Amino acid sequence: MGYLLGIDAGTTSVKVGVFGEGGTLLAVAAEEYRLSTPAAERVELDADLYWRAAVGATRRAIAVAGIEGRDVAALGVSSQGETVIPVAADGTPVGPALVWLDNRAAAEADELAARFDAAAVYAATGVPAINPTWSASKLLWLKRHEPAVFGRAARFLLVEDLLLHRLTGRFVTEGGVHCTSLLYDIRAHAWWSPMLDALELTPARLPELAAPGAVIGTLRREAAEELGLTVSTSVVAAGMDQGAGAVGVGNVGPGIVSESTGGSLTLQASVDRPDGDRTRLTPVYVHSAPGRYLYCPVCPTGGMTLTWFRDRFGEAEVARAAAEGRSAYDLLTDLAATVAPGSDGLTMLPHLMGAFSPEYEPRARGVWFGFTLAHGKPHFVRAILEAVAFMLRRNIELLADAGATAGEIHSHGGGARSALWCQIKADVCGLPVVTLEGEDAAIRGDAMLAGVAVGAFGTLDEACAAMVATRSRFLPDPEARATYEVGYRRYLELFDDLRPAFAAFGPGEG
Repeated sequence: MGYLLGIDAGTTSVKVGVFGEGGTLLAVAAEEYRLSTPAAERVELDADLYWRAAVGATRRAIAVAGIEGRDVAALGVSSQGETVIPVAADGTPVGPALVWLDNRAAAEADELAARFDAAAVYAATGVPAINPTWSASKLLWLKRHEPAVFGRAARFLLVEDLLLHRLTGRFVTEGGVHCTSLLYDIRAHAWWSPMLDALELTPARLPELAAPGAVIGTLRREAAEELGLTVSTSVVAAGMDQGAGAVGVGNVGPGIVSESTGGSLTLQASVDRPDGDRTRLTPVYVHSAPGRYLYCPVCPTGGMTLTWFRDRFGEAEVARAAAEGRSAYDLLTDLAATVAPGSDGLTMLPHLMGAFSPEYEPRARGVWFGFTLAHGKPHFVRAILEAVAFMLRRNIELLADAGATAGEIHSHGGGARSALWCQIKADVCGLPVVTLEGEDAAIRGDAMLAGVAVGAFGTLDEACAAMVATRSRFLPDPEARATYEVGYRRYLELFDDLRPAFAAFGPGEG
């Protein structure tokens, strides 16, 4: 069938996977980039870094796999959503990427929320509440505060769109990555004209629309040369990383709940229709699996919270990891394993860039509560792991209220590499946590969608049977579960008690 590549551009890195005969994973490579925070509420990146990271990771993955680039039949591309990149007519960025974590557009989000009926927004876009994350809010901010950049931009792209253009020369996107932009109608699978009218934006300044899983074209010569591939390689739009990740863990039909702890914490439940949650609290995405939707609660700083701690307070672990050839994350979680469940009463709220599902309070902030002179670094690391597990349980309960119950949790993303973190999640949620061979589900999903698109697999179900395999299963510990019941209630009460203070924060405060 030829080799398949999966390319996923996440919040902090681009990952590339090479898959061989029958979908066997041969190699994974990643290139990281560090986000810029030039001011409070602002998170940016030089948009060219996405492409440079994709090139570097692709070349390294091919080298590690020991294959020839000419033998790659197809590649699938997925990315984070919401990140806005203004580009010139030739695709050159005319300003920095406004990363999805960026909250500068709080006033613009409030203005759009006042202008649009919430029920109409949810029905058209699947978005429960308008906040600064969504692309439309960021575009309105650019229009108001950076009119020169807004005016110079021939088009506004998301990260997947930027990569697809660099790969094929086409300005094209699909609903899987654009479903949280507030610009896309998830029912009609077309641009949502009321929002475009509000922004005074025409479809000509956005990419063309394709379907998730569609072949966009083949590699243009310059891209093939940079990547070490050939112009015969097909390029497939695989959707948002959440949809591609759901495909990569076999979550392509109703009855499965998966979670990804990457930069963010997200949950996925496949559903057949976009209007099943009458409470309008559950985000609805366009699935990368054709014809389906995803319930997809999102928490902005999941694994990013641990990354923040590593970068600010883990200098010793970073240095030791470099010397020993290990991961600093592993060293930090080794510390956490020395602390009993409950972190001796230390509780964290991990809302470093606001709270999303289901609280929807963009002005929420991170909190440490209950620490004493007896607490040390191991307690703080474990409290982070437990806080993310508490967010997971909160959203598992949300999905259950929307009719998507879980008998077990399929876990993927970087957090799935940690046996301790998986066990904590099982204990907190009271459900088995299942991990899969190869934690990077999005790149596996990218490759599966690419394989189906070029005929390597007859159907997506066939691709799932070939490429999705269980690795480990973590069962809840009843004793730890009892401890975490107390901790979870404290976590909920702490947020509720602090919510008025969070809501009082203005843009740039805190």
